[in-house]
Amino acid sequence: MSWDHMEAPLLVAEVGEDYRPARSWTEVKHVVWTESLKMWKIAAPLAFNIMCQYGINSVTNIFAGHIGELELSAVALSLSVIGTFSFGFMLGMGSALETLCGQAFGAGQIDMLGVYMQRSWIILWISCIILMPIYIFATPILKFLGESHTIAVPAGEFSLLTVPQLFSLAINFPTSKFLQAQSKVSAIAWIGFIFLIIHTGLLWLFIYVFGWGISGAAIAFDLTSWGIAIAQVVYVVGWCKDGWKGLSWLAFKEIWAFVRLSVASAIMLCLEIWYMMSIIILTARLDNAVIAVDSLSICMNFNGYEAMLFIGINAAVSVRVSNELGMGRPRAAKYCVYVTVMESLLIGLCCMVGIIIARDHFAVIFTNSEDLQKAVSKLAYFLGVTMVLNSIQPVISGVAVGGGWQALVAYINLACYYIFGLPLGYLLGFKANLGVKGLWGGMIAGTALQTLLLLFVVYKTNWNKEVEQTTERMKKWGGQENQQ
Repeated sequence: MSWDHMEAPLLVAEVGEDYRPARSWTEVKHVVWTESLKMWKIAAPLAFNIMCQYGINSVTNIFAGHIGELELSAVALSLSVIGTFSFGFMLGMGSALETLCGQAFGAGQIDMLGVYMQRSWIILWISCIILMPIYIFATPILKFLGESHTIAVPAGEFSLLTVPQLFSLAINFPTSKFLQAQSKVSAIAWIGFIFLIIHTGLLWLFIYVFGWGISGAAIAFDLTSWGIAIAQVVYVVGWCKDGWKGLSWLAFKEIWAFVRLSVASAIMLCLEIWYMMSIIILTARLDNAVIAVDSLSICMNFNGYEAMLFIGINAAVSVRVSNELGMGRPRAAKYCVYVTVMESLLIGLCCMVGIIIARDHFAVIFTNSEDLQKAVSKLAYFLGVTMVLNSIQPVISGVAVGGGWQALVAYINLACYYIFGLPLGYLLGFKANLGVKGLWGGMIAGTALQTLLLLFVVYKTNWNKEVEQTTERMKKWGGQENQQ
């Protein structure tokens, strides 16, 4: 049996038709198998690419650590605070393209993919200019957040040197979304892997051979980031003739509607990223903060590795949902969501079981301190629950991007995270004197509420209506209304 034959939907009479209702166990099994193949063909390369990009940051930290402790603190602080802030905002702004390109590809409007990508380039380039003051004034910002002058100054200098990397994201993210929408993700994975190796070589050259210190690390970071962006553009121009028809003035049409969706995407994603960052800031204000912050950081490090996988799944389910809606296949979109949520939940449960079983031992990877190992062990159950919740939430967020519901999810995130979760965590952590357990427990409650609400939204979704809205969006934002 060939691969193509395995992927042909059993419940679809002809190409382009939707699934018929899956009522028998055999039909359900085939839907699960078919949708799993389609999803993982996209998710696996994307997760690998994200791991490589995560590795670029990690390798930069490792080389900085071998220069000195101060240099390590400065680079880590710059990348984790300034870099994460801008990365989250830019990734969110680029997610609007994920919605439109995926739906346009599904609808057969291949020529519009390049126009949407150029539209996103323009918007993200302007976003970079807006974000530049954060890099320019990084030192006073870090001091305001409570960092010492000794660390804040070199961290600010490193941040200023990485401004070119910020502008590379304006090219990188739209180009990646353009390729994702067409499921051309193997190229993204290879580019990420090759430049991870190149980045390691550049760090060695600039730091050890030229002796440029963390300035050399910043230059290597800039060159690698622009190398990835340029390589992706070269691939698009050279090998994606269907979606790329050259530069077009259509990129400037309906740009404000595009901006609104981009801003909604950015707010949705930033509210999620900043929520998890805030627990570190609050924990630093507890008594015995060193042990609390270190134990929490170890847990978050493990959580981060799981998060890389689910970011790949997030992007994959976004592509699948937007493609199916664009093709006018509401039941296929619904089945795709159900299968992906089920499989993600199973992965999250396996991670939770693994963490609980190894709760007394996994901290050894990071520390030899018995007190710290005991502190991490006490937080293991919180980590396990967080891993389960984080296995569902990114998938639903990906569905939101695929369906264009970013504004709704942004409101849900704001209410659950910042009106409910954070205040509850503050009360439990500081007023009830439960410390880091109280902080984390309150924030878990916020995430749990958000997950339940998003699952309810998905359950109540009228997928036929989503197809109609997708068709209208393609007409309006594709410029067809203006041309008639």
